[in-house]
Amino acid sequence: MTSRWFRIGLWLVVATMGYNVLEAVIALWSGVEAESIALVGFGLDSVIECVAAGALLWRLSVEARGADSERVERAERRVHQVVGGTFVLLALYVTGQAGWTLWRQTAPEESIVGIVIAVASLVIMPLVSWGKLRAAREIGSAALRAEAKETLACSYLSLTLLLGLVANAAAGWWWADPVAALLMVPWLVKEGREGLRGEECCDE
Repeated sequence: MTSRWFRIGLWLVVATMGYNVLEAVIALWSGVEAESIALVGFGLDSVIECVAAGALLWRLSVEARGADSERVERAERRVHQVVGGTFVLLALYVTGQAGWTLWRQTAPEESIVGIVIAVASLVIMPLVSWGKLRAAREIGSAALRAEAKETLACSYLSLTLLLGLVANAAAGWWWADPVAALLMVPWLVKEGREGLRGEECCDE
């Protein structure tokens, strides 16, 4: 049973990487086309999700090869610090660009593609996260549990993005996009600080 859930967990992590690659390409392309900071920020977050998933695969492979606990913990701290640094950089980018947009009062174009990708992520990510949490519980993996919670947090970013894009498209609220982007910042900073300190991401 444990080996079965280990395979399921690995499959879900690989599937997350594949989905996030596609999501990043679409979000970044449509975000640049629409000049949407929230959408570009969401695409960059997808890149970070890919980095986190790749790091987790490496870490799980270290465990699977029977490495001692000290080596596993050292690898985990290193991975969290790298990912934490990327979260901080993303938070700085979002804050700077959103502030500049609010200052210039530049309205982004409508992005139907962005709305579709936000809805898709809002539906898919909670289901994937639930599967990872179940697998993590069955195999007793704290790393997989942390990555699952990071996937769940992506659902929050999807909701934030969706609200901003819909408000701009339906009501013409140009400021909704940069404000939606800024709403991502507290979570990005939280994850970045925890990662840089070597703590478990999204730990409750």
